[in-house]
Amino acid sequence: MGPRTSLSLTLRRENRTSLFFVAPQFLLYLTFILLPLLVSIPLAFTDLVGFTSTKAQFVGIRNFISIFTDPGVMQYIWPTVLRTFIFMACNYLTVFIFGLSFALMMYELSTRVQKSYFVIIYLPYIISGLGAGMFIELLFARDTGSLNLLLELLHIIPQPINLKSSSASLFALVAFVGWRYAGYNMAIFLSGLLTIPVDTIDAAKMDGVSYLQRLRHIYFPQIIPSIAIATISCLVGSFGIFDEPVGFGALYGNEQARLFSITLYRMGLGTGGTYGIGMLAEGVASSIVVFTPLIIIALLIFRWQKRRQVT
Repeated sequence: MGPRTSLSLTLRRENRTSLFFVAPQFLLYLTFILLPLLVSIPLAFTDLVGFTSTKAQFVGIRNFISIFTDPGVMQYIWPTVLRTFIFMACNYLTVFIFGLSFALMMYELSTRVQKSYFVIIYLPYIISGLGAGMFIELLFARDTGSLNLLLELLHIIPQPINLKSSSASLFALVAFVGWRYAGYNMAIFLSGLLTIPVDTIDAAKMDGVSYLQRLRHIYFPQIIPSIAIATISCLVGSFGIFDEPVGFGALYGNEQARLFSITLYRMGLGTGGTYGIGMLAEGVASSIVVFTPLIIIALLIFRWQKRRQVT
């Protein structure tokens, strides 16, 4: 057996092993993400009202037209889309404020200390977003919230913080999501930092390169793939986030925490309030209209990242 044949057999064995570990995750993605997506797309061209409806007729692109022309539909959908864009922009800042900062801190620590801090920082991501959001809302209840009462007692705030107000709810949700996903984003950036050759950093330190210069010329160029992944994750995840807004009362009175995902849920399950009993087909159509540009942007980011790697 020649060296080429031996190398070919080794590569095949490694590919089979990799496929074995990837297959369960791929099957879950296929079953719960891809297949439901493909099944739901044709519904946008019907008049299906909700999941419990038994009749549906083909209406062409009427649902797509109503998203931009029907005042009732526009008033119900587009304010939440705008609110979600604002949330996404603020959430993207927390990706770097929390995630990148923690990753840089972890990277500079010793291996023994890294393990302890990694568990502590990553722990909020394991906690249920719904439960944690409800707990935060209880802490800041206007009349009985313990944190509100404590801050008032210490004369830090003149009056109780109202999480359901337009000035506090959205940014409190951003801070909460940034805190909860800090460990997730840290892991993404830390995986990129750990790929940097140690010799390169040691040589820079010996040459007297400052920490800020190392960040600009060594760290950031080397973690561009991690930045791309974190950006796409924030971009798409901000429009798919659900548990945290529900914990903040988005389904029962807190309009300021009602993001696009909540609107789709209400339209699909017939809890549209003044909008009627909900319209699943228009919800699917609006999701296609909103998520198509996001997918295009994500593909462009991947393409940009690959070009930067080649150059």
